[in-house]
Amino acid sequence: MKAILNHLFEQKTFSRAQSKEILTNISLGKYNTSQMTAFMTAYCMRNITVDELQGFREAMVELCIPVKLADDFNLIDLCGTGGDGKDTFNISTLASFVVAGAGYHVAKHGNYGVSSGCGSSNVMEFLGYQFTNDESILKKSLEQAGICFLHAPLFHPAMKNVAPIRRELGVKTFFNMLGPMVNPAQPQNQIVGVFSLELARLYAYLYQQSNKNYTILHALEGYDEVSLTCDFKTFSNQGEQIHTIESLGFDKIDAASITGGSTVEESAKIFMQVLEDKATDQQKNVVLCNAALAIQTVDQQKSFADCYYLAEESLIGGRALQSFQKLISISN
Repeated sequence: MKAILNHLFEQKTFSRAQSKEILTNISLGKYNTSQMTAFMTAYCMRNITVDELQGFREAMVELCIPVKLADDFNLIDLCGTGGDGKDTFNISTLASFVVAGAGYHVAKHGNYGVSSGCGSSNVMEFLGYQFTNDESILKKSLEQAGICFLHAPLFHPAMKNVAPIRRELGVKTFFNMLGPMVNPAQPQNQIVGVFSLELARLYAYLYQQSNKNYTILHALEGYDEVSLTCDFKTFSNQGEQIHTIESLGFDKIDAASITGGSTVEESAKIFMQVLEDKATDQQKNVVLCNAALAIQTVDQQKSFADCYYLAEESLIGGRALQSFQKLISISN
């Protein structure tokens, strides 16, 4: 690790193979806490390269506990990197239930919040979901609720060495960048929100080399989701595109209208208000826009308006709430 740190301090980069080896060694506990903290901190101060991201991802995927769900279901994951510092409510998790309620199969990859107060796992746990990596329960969830929730620590043993450090640092690290790319179900469809345009381009380069249907999005004010506070950019199988709020048929909203709670309890309250169709129009519209983009990622021939209509039917018709309730009951 001393040689690795000196390499980083000299602004040098690692090859794909070197990056894979480093992350494998982290997972095997070959470095001490101080060394891993220094390594993650150094990475916060420089830009990651495509080779490094690819190497880290390969190590994570090889080390993870896989679940064979993609053979039976056409899966989509809605997952952001987090780390945008915006402290919005749990938009992508809510959008996941809307998509499931619209008849699609969602394998939602999530974790506890590190750089935000309340990650998807925090809110799901608070609302009574029992985490599992039992494949039969996950399949039953997909069959009956249209969604399964994959709590990252149960599938990524590599994380147990770094989780306490990430929690204590409380800032985004390169592990935020990896999260959406290492879903153990390896879904065929993916919508990924990222916190920077540079990272969006790295993701786009990697996803272009895959056979997935993908949409990578970045809102221009720094959000890792469609925020309706500003225009946003997408990279997808259809190419690169800037979307204006007006082109979607909406007015610009204030950032304060989509902030999350300051506690897990407050965040869970907002979460249920959205699912029960008791939230503000701004909160619902943001969730529905993200859900619509996810639906369009799977059904690329559909227009955004058609996908939005399907998402709206799911939420207002109560099917998103039913999907959530069914998932909770299966887990218990």
